[in-house]
Amino acid sequence: MSYPGYPPSDGYPAFPGYPPTGQESVYPPAGQYAYPAVPGGFSPSGGGTYPAAPLNAGFPGAAGYPAPGGYPASGGFPGAPQAGGMPPYPGGPGFAVPPTGPGFGGYPQQPPAQSYAGGGPAQIPGFPGGQVPSPMPGPPAAVFQCTQGTIQAAPNFDAGRDAEILRKAMKGFGTDEKAIINVVANRSNDQRQKIKAAFKTMYGKDLIKDLKSELSGNMEELILALFMPSTYYDAWSLHHAMKGAGTQESVLIEILCTRTNQEIREIVNCYKSEFGRDIEQDIRSDTSGHFERLLISMCQGNRDENQTVDYQKAQEDAQRLYQAGEGRLGTDESCFNMVLASRSFPQLKATVEAYSRIANRDLLSSIDREFSGNVERGLKTIVQCALNRPAFFAERLYYSMKGAGTDDSTLIRIVVTRSEIDLVQIKQMFTQMYQKTLATMIASDTSGDYRQLLLAIVGQ
Repeated sequence: MSYPGYPPSDGYPAFPGYPPTGQESVYPPAGQYAYPAVPGGFSPSGGGTYPAAPLNAGFPGAAGYPAPGGYPASGGFPGAPQAGGMPPYPGGPGFAVPPTGPGFGGYPQQPPAQSYAGGGPAQIPGFPGGQVPSPMPGPPAAVFQCTQGTIQAAPNFDAGRDAEILRKAMKGFGTDEKAIINVVANRSNDQRQKIKAAFKTMYGKDLIKDLKSELSGNMEELILALFMPSTYYDAWSLHHAMKGAGTQESVLIEILCTRTNQEIREIVNCYKSEFGRDIEQDIRSDTSGHFERLLISMCQGNRDENQTVDYQKAQEDAQRLYQAGEGRLGTDESCFNMVLASRSFPQLKATVEAYSRIANRDLLSSIDREFSGNVERGLKTIVQCALNRPAFFAERLYYSMKGAGTDDSTLIRIVVTRSEIDLVQIKQMFTQMYQKTLATMIASDTSGDYRQLLLAIVGQ
């Protein structure tokens, strides 16, 4: 796999927005996810739920939110509030009474238009009469591939016309950033690749090099990220996270624990072809222990993506996880790795629901208690994505901007990589979780053309 304009060995030089080695942003430690407590006796140390992921029709009313809770007191993103310090959900401070009905302790169901196969509902009808229901087929995978992006392919697209606009924007003294923004923020990634090819055909020059010579700082990083093919951008981000001294574990977790099987396999192949390195070998040299094993498992791209939920298996897996953690002295880490790395997301959702009945504690809380460090964050990311993927990314965006300074690389990476997948739902979850829009927070945390381009991608 070859991408024109990108060197085969080193890729782009380090973007100016990336923090120096050793100063990378810390992935949110344990206990700081905004999961309010749920009824049923779960421990307040880690329990609770994301709010329900909204459909495109809008947000649920205040009565649909879980019971009062907030941040657990331990760990978390840098500068995260302590218990009770989370911005309230819509409907006033705290949370209203959760809705009744099937499902685990207030954990909301995934939206039906989720972008990834494996995001479908796993409703458990309470096992009436002690009978575990038979496997039930979920909706076809195509249902879960609906685009929820803020960027759509432009109609009446003309790559040559766009290439000419960009050429004029960069020609002569000064740069017309508004013209550049108008083009790149309103074209799909596939269309941007066609513009890049047309530019070289028409002018005999490399568009990427011209853009780099005209831009700088975060604006340069954002523009170049938009012009990278999506697979290359993920591979480049992973390579950059492990290149040189130090490792940005948060990037490894964010990408490898959230992508589909096909995306992961394409990333692994691109990593090899573009950087001449084996990603597994780089992971082994940069990580260790159970975290290394989890990432190696993720690199295989072999998660079950069957939409059928086997409730008997969910019950067995939940029992297995309990016996590997809460039900014994010490922890059988390999059992957690096996279940969370191989089961489909609908199946994991059913397992989480079954686990709550067995352990009288939610699985995220048990992972908090049984694990620590990067492996804990990786396992929790998988569970969070099974329960509510848009909420996971909304939270990552919030903490990239919260407090002093901005983690621009994380902000750019998530906005760019989700812009054609589920950024619409992420925006809705952001508003629901933090009582402010994503655009409002971006506007207050960034400036200049960089801010204008981010807002053009995100939408007001």
